[in-house]
Amino acid sequence: QVQLVEFGGGLVQAGGSLRLSCAASGRTFDNYAMGWFRQAPGLEREFVAAISWTGRIPYYADSVKGRFTISKDNAKNTVYLQMNSLKPEDTAVYYCAAGTSAMRVGVQFVHSWGQGTQVTVSS
Repeated sequence: QVQLVEFGGGLVQAGGSLRLSCAASGRTFDNYAMGWFRQAPGLEREFVAAISWTGRIPYYADSVKGRFTISKDNAKNTVYLQMNSLKPEDTAVYYCAAGTSAMRVGVQFVHSWGQGTQVTVSS
């Protein structure tokens, strides 16, 4: 398995930006599609974005399309989530995930999870 550690969460005002990072170690990072999920209190964990193992094909949830950008740096074993135009409804714990690109349709395609990082957007 690959081990994942997230960085970059915090408190930001609505309309602001944050960048999350996820550093991977362990098995070959290059072979994994990477993604981000989020979970707000009382709600199920939901898909946010994913990127193919090559780093060339991104996928986004409709709720973040046009505002969030996912990228993957295989040389640094790191995946990023740039979040712009943040809204209060983006408030959640954000989790990094490693698996296959199919994770966008189900968490069963996630092989490894990070510990999560809190993102809070104030209105």
